[in-house]
Amino acid sequence: MQLDLPPSLPEPDAHSASHSERVAAFIRARIADAGGDISFAEYMQYALYAPGLGYYAAGATKFGEAGDFITAPEVSSVFGRIVARQCAEVLTQIDGGEILEYGAGSGKLAVDILGCLAELDALPPAYRILEVSADLRERQEKCLHQHVPDLAHLVTWLSAPPDSVQGVVIANEVLDALPVERFVRRDEGVMQLRVRVGRNGFEFAELPAPERLGAAVETIERDIGERLPDGYVSEVCIALPDWIAQVSGFLQEGVVLLFDYGVSRREYYARERSDGWLRCHYRHHAHNDPLILPGIQDLTAWVDFTGVAVAAAKAGFDVAGFSTQAQFLMAGGLDVEMQGFGKLSLEGQLELSRQIKTLTLPGEMGEHFKCMALRKGSCATPSAFDLADRTHTL
Repeated sequence: MQLDLPPSLPEPDAHSASHSERVAAFIRARIADAGGDISFAEYMQYALYAPGLGYYAAGATKFGEAGDFITAPEVSSVFGRIVARQCAEVLTQIDGGEILEYGAGSGKLAVDILGCLAELDALPPAYRILEVSADLRERQEKCLHQHVPDLAHLVTWLSAPPDSVQGVVIANEVLDALPVERFVRRDEGVMQLRVRVGRNGFEFAELPAPERLGAAVETIERDIGERLPDGYVSEVCIALPDWIAQVSGFLQEGVVLLFDYGVSRREYYARERSDGWLRCHYRHHAHNDPLILPGIQDLTAWVDFTGVAVAAAKAGFDVAGFSTQAQFLMAGGLDVEMQGFGKLSLEGQLELSRQIKTLTLPGEMGEHFKCMALRKGSCATPSAFDLADRTHTL
């Protein structure tokens, strides 16, 4: 199959191209069933999660150097170890508290958290992973048995949210993968960007926004104090409040730790961001065309953390803290993790320095990625938010 790709993107191999065509055929069938077009949120849902086909449901390598992007746990074990220290603070306050991780990726974060908690003598009775992808679950099991074989028995997998949890819920780069609606603000009203089949592949079409999307955009405009200009394109995650409410429904007491790239609502819908925050990742190349390479590229949208905070408050959470990733790591125990630096070989020192720079520098992950703590019950705010809480900026 010949693909019309931007020159900056590498051509997929024959197997990947064939898989993408199967995903495209699946989506074309859904578009036909719907009468000729579907919402972008539906397109994103199918491209990422269609059973056995979508990006997160099929078997392609996604994380690390061989995949399409690198997450903080893949950069350095320091990230997971500092998260573990925050988990330990919460778990000591809750008798029988456990950890639930949403979408555990390669399993690296679970490995680092469990390893550090074992060193701290703070292991929970259970570490549960909510994972919808059978392929990723298999990879996670392999990773755990390879790196922490004595602790792997603590881990169980869920395919649906549990009825009840007390302890810590972790979601690392989960919110950015929730399907978003794309819209265009026109002088005559809010338009929904829908996806249809064109002569050369999938293409966007503008139609009047359904009531829920139109109301969401009007709420945004009230919050930022101005109407968005004509032609302004952006996204809104209609699914976010439902996701937050779901977590609140099963978390009886404890803390939710959210990690993702995102900004406040005023930054998200600033006038200069007139093309939105949707990004695509393919073989470590970032680009802005979500309608190509379905099923073999990641689709993400930066997170409106003001929207997260509003949804959390409505769902019964306290927003306990909000900071950049750099601030979270520095306040959460980076100095402790660096104590053995002088004992490393020169090569080890250089590598660890590179990892820490990637995690903390403003031009890398340090400022773009944010951390938010949502709390239920009487647990104290984790100490990683002591350095510079930015909740007031939301």
